[in-house]
Amino acid sequence: MKPKSYARSVGAVAGLAVHYRKDPTQLLFDASTQAGRVVRLLDGETSHELGILAMKLGLMPKDSRPDPEILKTTVWGKMFSTPVGLAAGFDKNGEAIQCALDLGFSFTEIGSVTPLPQPGNPKPRVFRLVDAGAVINRYGFNNDGVDAVGQRVKDFQARRGPNPKGWLGINLGKNKTTEDAAADYCIGVAKLAPFADYLVINVSSPNTPGLRALQGRKQLASLVSRVLQQRDALDWAGQPPPPLLIKIAPDLTAQDKEDIAAVALDLGVEGLIVSNTTIERPPEVAALPGGAEAGGLSGAPLFEPSTAVLRDMYRLTRGQVPIVGVGGVATGEQAYAKVRAGASLVQLYTSLALEGPAVIRKVKLELAACLERDGFASVAEAVGADHRGGTDHEPSKSNSSWFWYFQRA
Repeated sequence: MKPKSYARSVGAVAGLAVHYRKDPTQLLFDASTQAGRVVRLLDGETSHELGILAMKLGLMPKDSRPDPEILKTTVWGKMFSTPVGLAAGFDKNGEAIQCALDLGFSFTEIGSVTPLPQPGNPKPRVFRLVDAGAVINRYGFNNDGVDAVGQRVKDFQARRGPNPKGWLGINLGKNKTTEDAAADYCIGVAKLAPFADYLVINVSSPNTPGLRALQGRKQLASLVSRVLQQRDALDWAGQPPPPLLIKIAPDLTAQDKEDIAAVALDLGVEGLIVSNTTIERPPEVAALPGGAEAGGLSGAPLFEPSTAVLRDMYRLTRGQVPIVGVGGVATGEQAYAKVRAGASLVQLYTSLALEGPAVIRKVKLELAACLERDGFASVAEAVGADHRGGTDHEPSKSNSSWFWYFQRA
């Protein structure tokens, strides 16, 4: 080796040693990311299963590093250490709840969970489009059912004690063959609501026949009314019940969005999750190997359409309904764009699957930097900023804005 090359190599090693000595936890996350790249040589579903297994066995790193103070935010009366959570679909059966929180998420959402166990759609049903930063899946609500999942979440809640590190959302679905969708969701509420910090009714997966039809105004109002009635009939011992959220699709007409907003406002729905995967295929995605496979598309191509729907829903609900923004989040700038569009919280999933757990802290630190750059003192202050005017780097924070009034109310 030439002297100059040797010196550069020694310098690089020394630099890494200093870096990891200052932040040894990052070494574990980077090592986990490298291991994940090997696992991702396998097919998408096998990689997913191995990831869950590694989490169950405690083989994933724990992030004990403090989060930036600016990221603390309160939604539904709960304090979140950051607004960054894990979206539903990764931990379908509640097998790795604590590990997800240990990785650095401030909340994790399990499911979708149906009343009865079901195998989902035939394999193969997961297709990675690495060049597009995307995944197509048609899992079809494969899960262990409410009884098995209910026992796991009951055990989790018993272990975590009175001062939880993070929050648990439970996403509810209906069985493929059921004729009474509302009855299925009510079973999920009855069995799982006592263990949830928030509940989600998923009416937007493209992989269950007829599910998206439940987003129509009449159908959705009937469904939400029955679910709320079931939730409120449970014994909450004087405590407020978990908030109910609706997870919606990105593939909605203007009338669809108006109808969903009206139902949410009229019935007192406590939140929206915007959005699920899309059935649309941009030409650059469709041209890729596997890009025309049936199912829901997630990842980078979903960022713009899901953020556009998020922005519309914030406007239509007049900032009165907290929104969880999900779809294509892989950077702090993208999380920040969701917040400015109206999201109080954000979720990611595909970027975790493609990049590994180091993406979690990256998103959090970059989001904090975006808030500080633009002069915001908190996440809550930035929620819906795009609706109040101002440029990308000159936020408007006027209290005279009616959007601002409702955000603070």
